[in-house]
Amino acid sequence: MPPPNRPPQRGKKKDKQEAGKTKFTEAVPAIVEELVGRTGTRGEVTQVRCKVMEGRDTGKILRRNVKGPVRTGDTLMLRETEIEARRLTQNRRG
Repeated sequence: MPPPNRPPQRGKKKDKQEAGKTKFTEAVPAIVEELVGRTGTRGEVTQVRCKVMEGRDTGKILRRNVKGPVRTGDTLMLRETEIEARRLTQNRRG
């Protein structure tokens, strides 16, 4: 019996085999070639140029935004390779 403060769950039954499995999506590796600059409201995102290593767009160089520590030579796993990040603008006050 579920706790009295929570409504019973309906339609969310899982097979016993699927309960412990982790599902992964297709991803394509890309090598970071250049750090372009910092972006985001607080500079928490780094814009990089990376080269796609496998898949349909092998050899394509993309501009992507990466959150977290990154340096040249790192490998990114990209879920998609069609969308590219906007260029950084250098209109800064100061």
